[in-house]
Amino acid sequence: MNLQQKIYKKLLQVPEGQITTYGELAKAVGLKDGQRAVGKAMNQNPYPVIVPCHRVVMSSGKLGGYAFGKDVKAKMLSDEGIKIQNDKVVEFKDKIYRF
Repeated sequence: MNLQQKIYKKLLQVPEGQITTYGELAKAVGLKDGQRAVGKAMNQNPYPVIVPCHRVVMSSGKLGGYAFGKDVKAKMLSDEGIKIQNDKVVEFKDKIYRF
């Protein structure tokens, strides 16, 4: 299993209605300071319907990037019950999933 596959597999653990951060996901697959590697894997996700890369946000609670645009990411998260305001997750600490 390559690194991207490990990242995608771990991300599948994040349930609907919760989010994780690039850094948390990196640590969960054994990468120290691997936020950029996680971001790259999210950008190259060939299975966005299956692997919920929209649930990965910045450690500040800001949405971060999304291959289909930030507005689409915000809508998907909102549809899952996560409130977004000014491109940031509201009640961020209550919504974060820890591995």
